[in-house]
Amino acid sequence: MGGSHSQPALPTDLNAVRAKYVEERNKRVRAEGVAQFVAVEGALDHLMDDPFVPERVSRNPQTAEVDVVVVGAGHCGLLAAVRLKQAGIDNIRIIDGAADFGGTWYWNRYPGIRCDVDAYIYMPLLEEVGYVPTEKYASGTEIFRNAQRIGATFGLYDKALFQTHVDLARWDEEIQRWTVSTNRGDKITARFVIFGLGPLNRPKLPGIPGLTSFKGHMFHTSRWDYNYTGGSSEKPESEMVKLCDKRVAIVGTGCTGIQCAPRVAEFAKHLYVFQRTPSAVAERANRPTNPEWESSLAAGWQKRRSDNFDRVMQGLPEDEDLVNDGWTEMRELMAAAWAGTVGETKEAQAGAQRAEAIDLEMMNRIRTRVDLIVEDHATAERLKPWYNRLCKRPTFSDHYLQMFNRPNVDLVDTNGHGVECIEERGLIVDGKLYEVDCIIFASGFEVGTDYSRRGDIKIIGRNGITLSEKWSGGMKTLYGYLSSGYPNCFHMGAFLQNAAFGNFTAVFDRQASRIAEIIVRLNEAGAKTIEASAAGEDAWVAAVRESYHASEPFLAQCTPGYYNGEGKTTDGILYEQYNGGVTRFEEIVQKWIDDGLSGAVVR
Repeated sequence: MGGSHSQPALPTDLNAVRAKYVEERNKRVRAEGVAQFVAVEGALDHLMDDPFVPERVSRNPQTAEVDVVVVGAGHCGLLAAVRLKQAGIDNIRIIDGAADFGGTWYWNRYPGIRCDVDAYIYMPLLEEVGYVPTEKYASGTEIFRNAQRIGATFGLYDKALFQTHVDLARWDEEIQRWTVSTNRGDKITARFVIFGLGPLNRPKLPGIPGLTSFKGHMFHTSRWDYNYTGGSSEKPESEMVKLCDKRVAIVGTGCTGIQCAPRVAEFAKHLYVFQRTPSAVAERANRPTNPEWESSLAAGWQKRRSDNFDRVMQGLPEDEDLVNDGWTEMRELMAAAWAGTVGETKEAQAGAQRAEAIDLEMMNRIRTRVDLIVEDHATAERLKPWYNRLCKRPTFSDHYLQMFNRPNVDLVDTNGHGVECIEERGLIVDGKLYEVDCIIFASGFEVGTDYSRRGDIKIIGRNGITLSEKWSGGMKTLYGYLSSGYPNCFHMGAFLQNAAFGNFTAVFDRQASRIAEIIVRLNEAGAKTIEASAAGEDAWVAAVRESYHASEPFLAQCTPGYYNGEGKTTDGILYEQYNGGVTRFEEIVQKWIDDGLSGAVVR
């Protein structure tokens, strides 16, 4: 159903658009930056409980000596374990607080959840486990099942300690080993530790005054309460019949909110969607897997497709766009954007100007789409995003905008300020109380906070210095893998002074393969330890900072979000990322390995 109101003319003058972007950005800038969000702890700690298992499995504490402890059982941990086993390193333990493999896909089981990157490249190890996704954008259930499939295929369940949290990892210089202690009383000694915490690990909440005063029901989307809503995490399309007499609020309109809100709207008596900043919502155009295409796949198809996606997304030359979706549609914008960050040359200036023109055309298409779909003119205007396309993670949906044509759905736009406060009966915006029975926080995960805090782990290296202390002024690593003073300690994930964009699982797989390769090389050389040298670490931090400075002017003018630290760019995720591109980063790392790990200390 299309919008019946007349479509207002969208601005095409760049100066007018720039002014509008600044106006909207300034509404949303808050002095506290990322501190405007609060941790799910204390009086809110119950929101972290696992709703998917009835109780914690009882077991005795374990004492063991292993070659490698892998912390985390999401895609990072799974890929690390698989690549280690393939390299002949089988004496490992995988530790995770969840009750199964899956990581963010274990916890995020909200209705409507799907990957927003092509499933044929996002779901890892498809050829190895003999599986092809049923749709271009697979459901969360299908992705979770694939994580379980990987665990079963590679015999990892016997290596795993689930429902277990690592409290402490301490390096013992005398025995040249790590001792890993857990909340279950386990003491595991390991030669190596791999922290695969992933970028989406710890839920966050907006720091709304009165958060704990609400007398109704509330939960975070990463702990969806099907006991309250009805339905089942096992069947994402099941009916949430318990909401039929409920007034529901969803706080958050990012990737999560735009997926779960349409499903809630189908069943709730009334749904209020609380919006601080509109998402740029493009068409998803999901479709089932074509059997003929599936039967035509030749060995190595997934890596070819994944590599093609990476190159297209960087604007690098490729004969064909194999993924061909809303992400790769941005290839011209990405190419111009990269060109616009290279120095002060005329070519760079031309690239920046071209990127701005392409961006305006793309964002005007997205704003026009709102007018074409949303019937109410005032609602449509409030749903239009006014910022550059690359300021926030793209979102895709064929149901979200359409949802606002339902009579039981209201958009509560906060004009960039967020919810004023929460009281016993509901939420207050602009002095008006919205009474609800349930509040659902679609507010995402901590990004940009202290690394050890996100994992809630104390990591103590040589000389008793915690990793939090060492990184208090910013991360210090060698290519995101190693840190000086923390021997045999590897890190995996995105935004750890490495390069990542779009498809994170491909990044994790390359990291896992390289870590396994490094450990094999150490064993072959008879070496006991590896860590970053102080000089190598300093040189890489300088390179990361230099690559960031080229992007900083663009990020500084973006509307607040986790890309730019909610307006404080040095708190944003891109501050701790190598911004020279995935391909260039991988070339640097491969040369490092081929040249004998220069910049690292091997003993």
